[in-house]
Amino acid sequence: MINKIDFKAKNLTSNAGLFLLLENAKSNGIFDFIENDLVFDNDSTNKIKMNHIKTMLCGHFIGIDKLERLKLLQNDPLVNEFDISVKEPETVSRFLGNFNFKTTQMFRDINFKVFKKLLTKSKLTSITIDIDSSVINVEGHQEGASKGYNPKKLGNRCYNIQFAFCDELKAYVTGFVRSGNTYTANGAAEMIKEIVANIKSDDLEILFRMDSGYFDEKIIETIESLGCKYLIKAKSYSTLTSQATNSSIVFVKGEEGRETTELYTKLVKWEKDRRFVVSRVLKPEKERAQLSLLEGSEYDYFFFVTNTTLLSEKVVIYYEKRGNAENYIKEAKYDMAVGHLLLKSFWANEAVFQMMMLSYNLFLLFKFDSLDSSEYRQQIKT
Repeated sequence: MINKIDFKAKNLTSNAGLFLLLENAKSNGIFDFIENDLVFDNDSTNKIKMNHIKTMLCGHFIGIDKLERLKLLQNDPLVNEFDISVKEPETVSRFLGNFNFKTTQMFRDINFKVFKKLLTKSKLTSITIDIDSSVINVEGHQEGASKGYNPKKLGNRCYNIQFAFCDELKAYVTGFVRSGNTYTANGAAEMIKEIVANIKSDDLEILFRMDSGYFDEKIIETIESLGCKYLIKAKSYSTLTSQATNSSIVFVKGEEGRETTELYTKLVKWEKDRRFVVSRVLKPEKERAQLSLLEGSEYDYFFFVTNTTLLSEKVVIYYEKRGNAENYIKEAKYDMAVGHLLLKSFWANEAVFQMMMLSYNLFLLFKFDSLDSSEYRQQIKT
C-alpha cells in the first residue's frame, strides 16, 4: 500500500499523480529496460531517447490525443524532477520518425518484459491469453493504412491492430499495428510463438482463447506444438452442422436454456480429429413458428474447438468470458487514446502504440504494487 504523500507548493500541480506513476516505473526498473534494450543506430538519437520516451509516457498517463497537448507538461516542476525536458511537439515528432521495424520490435520486447514482471508478481500458475483485433480509422495520409473491413466507416482507410491480453491480469501481453486490409488471423501463429518464447515456463500453463476469425488449423497446430491449451470459436461449416443436427446426437441440458454435446471430428482438409463442443439454444418463438420441420432447425448452434479437459458447458461459459478482452481494447482506445494520436510514418505510429500500451501496463503495475486487490481491475481514467 502507498504511504501518505504530501504535495505542497510547487509540487501541487494538475499533473501531481504523475509522480507516483513515474516513481513506481523507476523503482521497477522500467526505465533501465528502455535505456539498455532500445538501441538506435544513431548515437545522437540514443542520447535523447530517454527524455522523449519519458515525455511520451507522461503524455499517455494524462491521456493526450495529439502531440500538441504535450505542452500541458511543459514547466511542470514534478515532470522536471524526473529529468524530463518537454520539447516542442515538432521536436518530439522528429524523434518518433527515427523508429523503424528493428527499433519497434525492441520496444515490443520491452513490453514483454514489463508484462512478465507483472506476471511474476502475481505468482499465477495458469493464465488465459485472449487474441483479438480492432480497426483504427485513419483520416489523413498515414503510411500503411488501407481500405479493409471497417464496420463503422465503410470504405475508409484504416489500420488493423492485433492485441494479446492476459485476462487474469487484464494486462497487455503484446500486439502490433497492421494494414487495414489484413485478414484477422494473419500473423497470429507467429505472435503465439513469440508469446510462448517470452513468458512460458515449466510452472506456467497458458490457454489461448480466440473468436472464429482465428479458427484455422495452422494456429491450432502451432499451439499444440508449443504444449499449450486453446479454446477457439469454430465457424459453422456444414461438416459440423450436419453432425450436430443428426437425430442420434444427444444434448445435455444446462443453465440459461443452453444445451451442449461433443463431437470428435475434423474438417475436410484437416489432418486429424479434434474435440468440438456444440452449444445450442432455442431461437425466439416468433422465429421458430416460421421454420420448417427439419431436424434441429428451431435451434441456434455454436461450435468451439478445444484441447482443454473442461466439461462441455464449462467450455462455453469460459469462452463467453472472452468479452473481457473487448473491454480491455475499449479501455486502451478511449483512455489511452490508441488510434487517436497518429503520425504520417507507419513505424512512428507503431512506436506510439507500443508506448501507449506500455503506459497501460504501467498503470496496472502501479495498482498491483500500491493499491488493494479489490481496486486492481478498476478502469483507467486519464
